Amino acid sequence: MTKEPLTIALPKGRLFEQVQDFFSQKGLNFQFEKRKLVSFDDEGLLKIYLVKNSDLPAYVNSGIAGLGICGDDVVYESGLDFYKIRTFNFGGTRLSMAALENRDEKSDQKELTIATSYTAMTRDYFHSKGIPVNIIRLNGSVELAPSLGLAPYIVDLVETGSTLKANGLEVIQDLMTIKVRMISNRAYFKLNYDRIQNLLERIGENKS
Repeated sequence: MTKEPLTIALPKGRLFEQVQDFFSQKGLNFQFEKRKLVSFDDEGLLKIYLVKNSDLPAYVNSGIAGLGICGDDVVYESGLDFYKIRTFNFGGTRLSMAALENRDEKSDQKELTIATSYTAMTRDYFHSKGIPVNIIRLNGSVELAPSLGLAPYIVDLVETGSTLKANGLEVIQDLMTIKVRMISNRAYFKLNYDRIQNLLERIGENKS
C-alpha cells in the first residue's frame, strides 16, 4: 500500500522561490498551476500547500501540514512550539532597529517608542536588556513611522538596507539574526520519523 505523501506548507513570496529552486536542485520538482494553492512534487513524495507567511505556523500547528519552511521571526511571533529540524543556508536576514539619519539623539527618552510588525521579538529583546519600550504595532510600511512622527525608531527585517536608506533611515543596532528553518508538528514528526529523516538526508542541509 502506497503511503500518503508528506505534507508541507511553504510561504508565498520571495522565500517560496528560493525554496522551490533549492528543492529542484535536490531533484524534488514542483509547480503550482495558476491560482492553485496545492501541488505535488513530480515523484509524489510531498503534498505542498502555498500559504501566507504569517499563517504558516497555524497550518503546521494544526497538523494540516506536518512540515513547514519559514523564518525564525514567523515562528517566534506565532508563539507556537515546533521541532526545528533543518536550518537552510538561504533566506537569512537580520532583525534591526533603525532611526532617521539626522535624528536628535538628545530628544531620546528613557522609554523607547518603536514601531514594528515584530512586537514579540522586539519587546522580549529590550526587556531582556532591562530597557522599557512602548511598541506601536504596524503591519507594513514601518519605514514611514519616523519621518511622520509616529515613532522615532522602527524594528524591521533588514537585508541590504537599501529600503532604509531610501527613506532616510540608518541601522542603529542589530537585535538578532534570522534563519530559515524547516519546522515540524511534534506529533507528526514522531509518526513519520523515518520518512522525514529520508527527506532530510535527501535535501542534505545541516541540522538546526
